[in-house]
Amino acid sequence: MAIKQLSETLINQIAAGEVIERPASAAKELIENALDAGATRIEIATAGGGKALLRVSDNGSGMAQADLELAVRRHCTSKISDTLEDIRTLGFRGEALPSIGSVAKLSIASRRPGSDGGAEIAVSGGRVLHLRPVAANPGTIVEVRDLFFATPARLKFLKTEKAEAAAITEIVKRMAIAFPRVRFVLSGSDRATLEFPATGDDHLARMAQVLGNEFKDNAIELDAVREDVSLTGFAGVPTFNRGNSAHQYAFVNGRPVQDKLILSAIRGAYAETIPSGRYPVAVLSITLDPAFVDVNVHPAKSDVRFRDPGLVRGLIIGAIREALAREGDRAATTGADGMLRAFSPGGSGFQPAWRPSAPTAPWTPEASLSRPYQPSTNGYGFGERPQAAFDGLAVPTARAETATPIEPVRMEEPARFPLGAARAQLHENYIVAQTDDGLVIVDQHAAHERLVFEEMRKALHSKRLSSQVLLIPEIVDLSEEDCDRLMVFADELAELGLAIERFGPGAIAVRETPAMLGEVDAQGLVRQLADEIAEWDTASGLAAKLEYVAATMACHGSVRSGRRLRPEEMNALLRQMEATPGSGQCNHGRPTYIELKLSDIERLFGRS
Repeated sequence: MAIKQLSETLINQIAAGEVIERPASAAKELIENALDAGATRIEIATAGGGKALLRVSDNGSGMAQADLELAVRRHCTSKISDTLEDIRTLGFRGEALPSIGSVAKLSIASRRPGSDGGAEIAVSGGRVLHLRPVAANPGTIVEVRDLFFATPARLKFLKTEKAEAAAITEIVKRMAIAFPRVRFVLSGSDRATLEFPATGDDHLARMAQVLGNEFKDNAIELDAVREDVSLTGFAGVPTFNRGNSAHQYAFVNGRPVQDKLILSAIRGAYAETIPSGRYPVAVLSITLDPAFVDVNVHPAKSDVRFRDPGLVRGLIIGAIREALAREGDRAATTGADGMLRAFSPGGSGFQPAWRPSAPTAPWTPEASLSRPYQPSTNGYGFGERPQAAFDGLAVPTARAETATPIEPVRMEEPARFPLGAARAQLHENYIVAQTDDGLVIVDQHAAHERLVFEEMRKALHSKRLSSQVLLIPEIVDLSEEDCDRLMVFADELAELGLAIERFGPGAIAVRETPAMLGEVDAQGLVRQLADEIAEWDTASGLAAKLEYVAATMACHGSVRSGRRLRPEEMNALLRQMEATPGSGQCNHGRPTYIELKLSDIERLFGRS
């Protein structure tokens, strides 16, 4: 078969299949063009999920009539010249507009500031319809109608209008976070209007617009530099997490990316602090020399390649972990908000049978049920004279024997400590502590589990953990394969204070257990370790998973739910939590305590 040159229209349609995958792809390219043009106000309008209509208007530098004619041709751009080593703009290929014009009905109206008039070009299915002068405001309006009408096969692969509209919303959110000085407005017949006013240099305020004010209250600032690569942004505390990774935003030199290396580094930084199936919330901005990063990897420009990926990964993990160690040991405000919702009169957890009736008369101090008591003039009440008749009666009591005086417990001063002073224990599991400006509720098992784990982790990197010798070795029956797997790591387990040895072909003898665990279910511990090693599918990985083993052992040896603690024990647990990094969440990532401010409590009673 003879080789022939493809037509320009077919070439553009092939290119469009790579660059414009869906309406959100077209929206991304058009918004990037507006930002590269220096726009400070960008308005996006959609209909039919962007398939029927996608309009992007900006107040940028605009284009002259001659520029419009070149803009719809492939590989025509004003953003680069002769090299890809110094890309400082979002777009650079010159493929977006001709690709869109080859599969849709495209019109571009533009005017340069100070120009007497504007110009408009229209393209349909890759064919230029007209190029003419028009009246236009400074800036550019790009309108895309009937996307993929020229390639109907592509329409079959698009999702519902609602899903496509949501994808465009996500694009706008990412752009809004990256450019807080720009005002974004997203509207259309297929959505409610979404507006992000410009916040100037206040990046956190823009993040609060996109991610909600909760992120602002639960974020830790990041600022780190390593070998001319800088990382800034904000990372959420571990207890402030979500059910998917959609709330993780990454930017490289201002470009929104969804790079696997960066997402993997975020996962690694939050290892052992986030429950399985939950994801942290983070906004990371990486800045480096453009020559050290390749953005020309994928047509959508969402993937990048770093010249030194190990450096970037180490920077992200190190910066987030340092921030978590510095400020991450605090409860997410969402815990207190959830408690308030549960106890509010409209919440599902609190349904009072009595409702106050509307007042029938204006409130006065004299009529208030909460007024201070004033002795009555008619002789009734709690004055000395009316009460004298009761002087000879015994004090009511429900006990037959004389009550034994309870020795008062010395109360610690709550203002001296971040987690306050223990005041009570509820249901033998929750410690209630009073702080200087509120109260803290602690899950005693989860908190102690984290404390034991941190002690074991510290011992892993310093010395062998002390162990306690069992008077009678505990024999654990297992399959021969499980016994083989465990014995391969007998030395590593011994470093953690767990001494085991083979006891026949299908049993393990436990001779020593870690001293810090106290009484421990050796049978359950060994069986769980055997199951976990089998799940890893290889024995060679245990050395790298010793911290996970330590977490498992810590869970077995922690203060159990249902154990009653003395006030001294409760306060000692609180003090140890304050001194231990990572104590804000247990080994499984769940919060160990919830803080409720006094202002929140007063709101429950309508006092604020």
